[in-house]
Amino acid sequence: MNETLAKYLPEHAVKPVFELIVAHEVHLKIVNERVTRHGDYRKALNGKHEITVNANLNKYKFLITLIHEISHLVAFEKFGRNIKPHGSEWKYTFQRLMIPFIRPEIFPGQLLPLLARHFKNPTASSDVDATLSLALKQFDQRNDKNYIFEIPYGSRFRIHNGKVFQKGALRTKRYECVELSSGRMYLFNPNAEVELLD
Repeated sequence: MNETLAKYLPEHAVKPVFELIVAHEVHLKIVNERVTRHGDYRKALNGKHEITVNANLNKYKFLITLIHEISHLVAFEKFGRNIKPHGSEWKYTFQRLMIPFIRPEIFPGQLLPLLARHFKNPTASSDVDATLSLALKQFDQRNDKNYIFEIPYGSRFRIHNGKVFQKGALRTKRYECVELSSGRMYLFNPNAEVELLD
């Protein structure tokens, strides 16, 4: 298991993550990319704790995602199954489990202040925190995608499912974009990755 984890995690995170997996009897599956989620946790009918994490994540995103999912397990065990999945009990648990990892031996220096800020009040997905998300994406493998905030106003773009949109105005924190086939308006985070068509 340590050898497998070493492929996906920062070197100094492998041992403490392995200890968490053993302590909480986690069955970890590393799976192909899913567009809608980076990972998930569920308790199987046989009582086993199953966590999946996408294999395509960079090592820092993989670590945050894995601790995010372990936090669901720990929060449910400690506070009961009736808590909200990303409520205050989960946030508290995620903070407590993540803090030991927020150090320079594990994360690059430029990520540390962003992580410290994010974990004062963690969100359901680090993708919602646009600043942290963009900082983490610099460690991804290169691709031919653009971020919404980079493309010009009025540009046409395609998303992962093939739908085509036209970029509109920034509305507080997200961009209004029209789906061209239906005319419906959608909101996109600035850090959404899209394929520019123009």
